[in-house]
Amino acid sequence: MQNNQSGHLAEFMALCYLRLKGYKFVARNLQNGHGTGAGEIDLIVKKQQTLVFVEVKKRRDIATAAHSILPKQQARIRRSAESFLAHHTEYGEFDIRFDAVLVEFPFKLKHLTNAF
Repeated sequence: MQNNQSGHLAEFMALCYLRLKGYKFVARNLQNGHGTGAGEIDLIVKKQQTLVFVEVKKRRDIATAAHSILPKQQARIRRSAESFLAHHTEYGEFDIRFDAVLVEFPFKLKHLTNAF
């Protein structure tokens, strides 16, 4: 399986997993804040009054995936989240959280709440 295909599969698996945990889908692969140094947000989901920006990391093992979300990438995701919130005022009263879903094939997932 090619890397981009496995990445899309990992995101699909993460979304299914989060939906089973009661999260509702908001957006996927959102590229926001062009020209601001913002990065792509893999998934945006919500649960009750919490809006969650999710980074999905697929690696050969869960531990490697956990260590692959570097501070520079975290900052880009935060900037993108700020841009998203500026354009979607309907989420203005929501609590905000940054999570990660770590994926190891064939089928091992770990959800880290408040990952960064």
